[in-house]
Amino acid sequence: MEPIRITDPATGSTAAIAAHLGFNCFEFVAKVGDSTISVIDSSPEFLAGDGGFSGNGIPILFPFPNRIRSGQFRWDDQTYELPPSLVGYDQTGNAIHGFCLDRPWRVTDQGDAFVVGEFQLSRDAADRLELWPADCVIEMRYQLEGAALIATIRITNPDDKPLPWGFGTHPYFTLPLGDDSEPRHCLIQAPASERWELTDYLPTQARTPVSEDQDLRDGQYFGATRLDDVFTGLEPESDVLECTIIDEKAGLQIAQRCDARFRELVVFTPPGRNAVCLEPYTCVTDAINLQHDGVDAGLRILEPGEEFRTWIQIAAGLVVA
Repeated sequence: MEPIRITDPATGSTAAIAAHLGFNCFEFVAKVGDSTISVIDSSPEFLAGDGGFSGNGIPILFPFPNRIRSGQFRWDDQTYELPPSLVGYDQTGNAIHGFCLDRPWRVTDQGDAFVVGEFQLSRDAADRLELWPADCVIEMRYQLEGAALIATIRITNPDDKPLPWGFGTHPYFTLPLGDDSEPRHCLIQAPASERWELTDYLPTQARTPVSEDQDLRDGQYFGATRLDDVFTGLEPESDVLECTIIDEKAGLQIAQRCDARFRELVVFTPPGRNAVCLEPYTCVTDAINLQHDGVDAGLRILEPGEEFRTWIQIAAGLVVA
């Protein structure tokens, strides 16, 4: 299946979305003045369905982002088990990244500069419906405005029972931003004061202040430290959470902005790649189990017929002194 390509008429910025591979925006090329920035990192084999659903582009993580311990949880006095035959698992035996990143989505609307996709659990992954407490619908609209890619998200509960859920994205940002630069010249910034303590990628329930080598508030240069951390204690400004990648040599930057209701941020530097992931989540890893144990993990609940709307923007631009 061919990807859907959208173009901003004013700048010529483009994006490509693979609706048949989880509605993944696997390419975003931003035009900033005389510069052309390849913002999103993905493998040339991705479109062939080479199995790298969570390792390319911008995977969409829903109805849970990151992991569920051992693929098991309890909800409303019922135990749910997510079998590895139907759900992705990590190397330590935990279900990972939800139900919709590896299934086709339906395109419900599109134009030159935008495209809208929808995924409903009962319709688009019916074999997974019994693995979650309620049916769910997620709609994503990608639109280009200048050198910015804007995602607007609508989550609804079409069922007659409450829907527990969490949402996140897993964008891979390409480094460097300029042709004559290097990854080591890229500064990664994120306004996080705390991190969740992890054991085998799962939270222990403890939150600790960020250490010096994990503190991204003033930035860390790519390569100075390896990260695979769940940050919290986020500090939005004017109800907007902003993370940036600044390529100092090229004089270019990428700013990822989102709704302040995203309360966790995973920062991941994938080994062997000139890329960094800045992943906004509405809840922490394994939230449905932590919430059951009395931890404020950010798990959200939609009552029948309710909806939740949010947004994420990825914008390229010049570094402003």
